[in-house]
Amino acid sequence: MTAAPIAFARRDARAGVDWLKRAYAMFRVAPLRWLMLLFTYYLLVSLSEFGPWHAVGQFIAPILKPVFAVGFLGAAWSQERGNLPRFTYLFRGFRSNLFALIPLGVVFLVGMTVAVLATTLVDDGKLIALLSGTEKPSEDTLAGGRVQLAMLLGAACALPTLLALWFAPALVVFDDAGALRALGTSLRAALVNWKAVALYGVTVFALGGVLPGLALAIAQLFGEVAAGVLAVFVVVPYLFAFIATLHISDYVSYRDVFHGDEAPIQGELGQA
Repeated sequence: MTAAPIAFARRDARAGVDWLKRAYAMFRVAPLRWLMLLFTYYLLVSLSEFGPWHAVGQFIAPILKPVFAVGFLGAAWSQERGNLPRFTYLFRGFRSNLFALIPLGVVFLVGMTVAVLATTLVDDGKLIALLSGTEKPSEDTLAGGRVQLAMLLGAACALPTLLALWFAPALVVFDDAGALRALGTSLRAALVNWKAVALYGVTVFALGGVLPGLALAIAQLFGEVAAGVLAVFVVVPYLFAFIATLHISDYVSYRDVFHGDEAPIQGELGQA
């Protein structure tokens, strides 16, 4: 018997910004705990990509991405119910439906690899060389239309994979969906809510890319020292908080699209 489709709601464009606002509000409740989860996750990713196991780690890290995503989802779910995030939440994915989460990671790895390789069709591998560090960036290279076109092509090719994986880990854990069902449902929900997804993406680009870049560019006008101080004491902490907010927004957007009709969870946060 075929499982019934998982219902989801259609949200207007404003929801894309609201997801980020609500996620940041959750981050502000326990910033140090969220940053602890974030630092631990990226430390593990970094360790897997260095040393003698680099050849294997560069494949293992993206495959385990949905597994660790469950840790952030679980921490947000628990905070919504009155418990502060804990370090142990980061590893909850390994105790969940691992056999459905691992295929999601394989899809992510394959999808991103195809997107990157597709760029060679327009720039003969220039972008890959820049990203891998085998070629030093120059003004002529970065200003070249072929590299910019390659970036656009890569983003377009990666988009279906990113949308299919947006809600997929949450659907596996909270709705007991298999990998294929979770991927298909996530893709359909993201496409139906394309206005909210598009505004979310534009806002993330503006707040995570344009704003820090503009701040550093202005600081450069006052000298390298001013730019360095701003980078260390303002931009870097801001970006850490912003990235943590993005992880939390995965849960916020899932809950709004798939369980938005449920009554808000009430309760005071206790010490975990």
